[in-house]
Amino acid sequence: MNSAFTGLRSWLRHLAATERLAVARPGAKLEHELAAIAKRLDGRQAVLFPQPGGHAMPVVSGFMSKRAWIAEAMGVPQSELLARFREASEAPTPWREVAAAQAACQQVVHDFRAGGQLDIARLLPIPTHSEHDSGAYITAGLVIARNPKTGVQNVSINRIQVNARDRLGILMLPRHLRAFFQTAEGEGQPLPVAIVIGVDPLTALSSQAITPIDFDELTIAGSLHGAPLAVTRCQTSEVRVPAEAEIVIEGRILPRVREPEGPFGEFPKYYSAREEREVIEIDRVSTRRDPIFHTIVPAEMEHLLLGAIPREATLLAHLQRSFPGVLDVHLSIGGVARYHLYVKLEKRREGEPKNVILGAFGGHYDVKHVVVVDDDVDVHDPQEVEWAIATRFQADRDLVVVTEAQGSPLDPSTTVRFIHSHGGKPPVHLQGMSAKMGLDATKPLESAEHVFTRVCIPGEREVDLATALQPDAVDLERILAG
Repeated sequence: MNSAFTGLRSWLRHLAATERLAVARPGAKLEHELAAIAKRLDGRQAVLFPQPGGHAMPVVSGFMSKRAWIAEAMGVPQSELLARFREASEAPTPWREVAAAQAACQQVVHDFRAGGQLDIARLLPIPTHSEHDSGAYITAGLVIARNPKTGVQNVSINRIQVNARDRLGILMLPRHLRAFFQTAEGEGQPLPVAIVIGVDPLTALSSQAITPIDFDELTIAGSLHGAPLAVTRCQTSEVRVPAEAEIVIEGRILPRVREPEGPFGEFPKYYSAREEREVIEIDRVSTRRDPIFHTIVPAEMEHLLLGAIPREATLLAHLQRSFPGVLDVHLSIGGVARYHLYVKLEKRREGEPKNVILGAFGGHYDVKHVVVVDDDVDVHDPQEVEWAIATRFQADRDLVVVTEAQGSPLDPSTTVRFIHSHGGKPPVHLQGMSAKMGLDATKPLESAEHVFTRVCIPGEREVDLATALQPDAVDLERILAG
């Protein structure tokens, strides 16, 4: 299966041709105004911003802000979206390397180590998004690094703060990139990284796959495209990056260096705190000729869906290995596409939904609340799920609660404790401790006749309103006149 959209520009041309790409007036302000416009059009149209803040380089945002658009980019119906992503994850396609001369991302080079006064904020139109953000942030950069021990790459999206003309702050959660850096820092070495900005939707989506360590997510992109992804070697390290990308920032995460980062408006729609975090020193920036900068407005649909779809595919596969009756899953937008998981189950035994709930908690530590419903409930419709809870759930018998489990460190409600140590040692600060809740909203396998039978009108789905409603054939005024 081949995707026609293997580059950002072909996808943007497609959106423009189908009236899903708006163009802002030239000169939108990088501080707040650009993000405000993109947010107002979120889920309806992507937006291209010419000359933002006086920069020659345009900015684009929101081109992955509907689930149906992402399925369209894959070339599958929306109902097959998770299956296609899962298929690509389980049968990855190794990338193919091309020379720098063939790589569009290295057409123009800016060397930060040449002793000049290059400034990343002058070179790139980096927006400031939310009211209390500490400054300008790169929000759509694919961070690519190699395992110092094995050489296998990892791809992730991390928030990246502009600290100075050649320095960036980065948040690394306890995942593979942090593990790579801890290995390098333990040996007193920096970790070379590339920050890739401006890739096609499927490559961006692949970066969010939940995979084992030493699994290069760029191989998922190749499978989704139906052909090996073209990559090229960075000019200052062994990291390989998508050759068709718009912008590549090459640098190093410095060992034993920390600088203040944050606050920043994150996906839960709250700010994360200002803390001392790791620092990237920029060595080189390469771009296409006339590049386009991509920014993701935090906590809006593009941000939420990028995280949700790969997680859903992984959680579905994880659950189906132990529970073949699991038919579908959905991370709800109301649960910030991370914390609330709805599971559709063809229930076979009493008690099975509670096992599914516990299995879901083990699928990803971000999952906080799980609702299991029957196979007649649409997990993508919040009203359907709420109806199932209202009519099939009783708290005294159908509720599962797990205390003091690992949760998301970005969830502001997670427990923060100071455990006082003995012997004069400083207290230990714990964050991300969370309670988990599961709701079995399935009906019993056996019940009195029609007690749990859904009300249905025969033929309601087959009614053709175009032919059933013919107001011109009726004298409406005569009827109403009585």
